[in-house]
Amino acid sequence: MKNDTTDLKIRRWLLPLSWLYGLGVTLRNKLFDMDVLHTQRFPIPVISVGNLTVGGTGKTPHVEYLVRLLSPHYKVAVLSRGYKRKSKGYVLATSDTPMHEIGDEPWQIKQKFPDIYVAVDKVRTHGITRLMNDEETKDVEVVLLDDAYQHRYVTPTANILLVDCHRMIPYDKLLPAGSLREPKESMGRANIVIVTKCPQDIKPLDFRVAQKLLRLRPYQKLYFSTMRYKTMHQLFGEEEKAIGDLRENVNVMLLTGIASPGQMQEDLEQYTKHITPLSFPDHHYFTADDAELINRTFSQQPHPRLIITTEKDATRLSELGNLSEEVRQSLFVLPIEINILRDEQENFNEKIKGYVLKNSRNSVLAANQNERKAHHGHHLRNRSGQIGR
Repeated sequence: MKNDTTDLKIRRWLLPLSWLYGLGVTLRNKLFDMDVLHTQRFPIPVISVGNLTVGGTGKTPHVEYLVRLLSPHYKVAVLSRGYKRKSKGYVLATSDTPMHEIGDEPWQIKQKFPDIYVAVDKVRTHGITRLMNDEETKDVEVVLLDDAYQHRYVTPTANILLVDCHRMIPYDKLLPAGSLREPKESMGRANIVIVTKCPQDIKPLDFRVAQKLLRLRPYQKLYFSTMRYKTMHQLFGEEEKAIGDLRENVNVMLLTGIASPGQMQEDLEQYTKHITPLSFPDHHYFTADDAELINRTFSQQPHPRLIITTEKDATRLSELGNLSEEVRQSLFVLPIEINILRDEQENFNEKIKGYVLKNSRNSVLAANQNERKAHHGHHLRNRSGQIGR
């Protein structure tokens, strides 16, 4: 775990602006806490996955983990705002929906899990309502909210907060000096906190440091996750490669447009030390100039050489023309899944299933019926007492 701010890029000259920003965010949260701004509950389980920082905590792999966990038992929908999409309002994805209409991450999820519902809507209350009431999706049983920790107009069944182990919240500062969207105290809204992107060989001391540093409340449960890499596959071909087959002499160009590629590079260095990162901003839409830069950078790498990119970047690179034939043949996608550490994966799974089961539509309906019966029985007893007098 990082125990200083050297990797957090704190812009101290902007701290006065962070103070003003913090006043605005705190006031907004107070208005929700006082019910001046209203929040809405829904009669089906709604699980929110989000963070306090700007980008890079691994939201999509964690959402996909929940999809794998729940979709065999429930009709699951993923609802996102669709960052950088070209459309407006509510859009329900189909297998043919182009990426620019829903955004790269929802498109990736829909391609990987075609049998679930994937929708985008900036107004999450409206999106959930459409999912529950529209004829084509009204059988939805669980909604997973992607990147919705700040969307307080929805009261989720469970609030999962992700914390990057390389950017621990207590060492960070509010925007624009740091990368925090909200003050550290906002961690208190979370039911579950997951420290993400942990090294696979993380030490027990690091667990204890994180527990002490985050100072969670008794009702909050802390987990740790790491990235698990699956078999690589060609973006423009059929060839597959196991990451374990990378040889020490292979020169890898790590091509990314994600917020925090550092852990991925660190993990790949276990297989080869010859890594050349070519990084673009998060959610970057690649251009013809970018294609030229990619071609040129790769041509300068010694043989044997390979390009590795992420699934999220692959969705945007697949539409990029002007890539050289050698780049196209050498470009491999490295899928990522997450693994819960400390032998707590089963505990985590059961906790999530418990939230869903307790708040499922049938359970809520049964609870309401029991409450009405109890109220009706109490009313009859009162009436009989009055007649007897």
